[in-house]
Amino acid sequence: MEYIKLGNSDLNVSRICMGCMGFGDSTQGPCTWTINEEQSREIIKRGLELGVNFFDTAIAYQSGTSEQYVGRALRSLAKREDVVVATKFLPRTADEIAAGISGQQHVERMLNKSLENLGMDYVDLYICHMWDYNTPIEEIMEGMNNAVKAGKVRAIGISNCFAWQLAKANAIADRNGWAKFVSVQGHYNLLFREEEREMVPLCEEDNIALTPYSALAGGRLSKRPGETSKRQEEDGVAKMKYDATAEQDGVIIARVAELADRYGVTMTQVALAWLLQKVASPVVGATKLHHIEGAVTALDLKLTSDDMAYLEEMYIPHRLVGVMALNKKKPTEKATWSTGNQVIK
Repeated sequence: MEYIKLGNSDLNVSRICMGCMGFGDSTQGPCTWTINEEQSREIIKRGLELGVNFFDTAIAYQSGTSEQYVGRALRSLAKREDVVVATKFLPRTADEIAAGISGQQHVERMLNKSLENLGMDYVDLYICHMWDYNTPIEEIMEGMNNAVKAGKVRAIGISNCFAWQLAKANAIADRNGWAKFVSVQGHYNLLFREEEREMVPLCEEDNIALTPYSALAGGRLSKRPGETSKRQEEDGVAKMKYDATAEQDGVIIARVAELADRYGVTMTQVALAWLLQKVASPVVGATKLHHIEGAVTALDLKLTSDDMAYLEEMYIPHRLVGVMALNKKKPTEKATWSTGNQVIK
């Protein structure tokens, strides 16, 4: 395993981050493909054996049961100081706004619930899951800074945002002497490279770590034509992201398969080896042992500059999808998120 400092923080993380969205009670949310606690524990245990120390979850994943599974597994399998635990919080709900709950109070409430779910005294990386147009960013940043000062959070990050939003938030934090975002978790893989327009240059300039999700495009970059999985068949969010561009993406997927054959490796290794040359630590979901095992072996494959160019050559710009497609202010917008039964990515 290789390790890297996470941006401007003191967090030393594995180059592969285990994405825990697939862990949780499948009856407690729309993700019917999630795995139970026993299976989740087995995968976490294997990840630890392979040197993975970075685990990413969220309060929104299957109504908090992902956090619960992850917390119980890590408490029994590892020393707290040996792992880096990241979790995420949602925007304020309409009920909170109506009740006058401030952004600072919202962050505290969300964090306390996540700590309860995890069974931990602190999280290493606390991530704002998406931009909240109904709450002043000053309130969010101050709330997150309060959590750092209280010792409940070691560093903070953001997900699903535009570069201008990240820059604005960090400028506000800098002006007030608050903790700044050290990482950004966006949608980035060989099939979706829109982050390269503005986010990647910003992060390179300010030493902000890229920890992208959907590293394998919902499994599409790991499977040959005709191969499928339960998630690919049932994950409506991934279908919405990739089905419309399946034809143009297929050209790139074919090149991934070609390089895999040339080097005698898996498509997973090729797709992740490409991404590992671009980012600090990709978030790789795992619902089977071979998922995490395959991800870790990607570190052994070093693609040449010609390989990288060959994989990138046929990319065609994509429209924004998922949460980022909704990242815009609406005149009559109301907050409708809740901590249960939500899919955020």
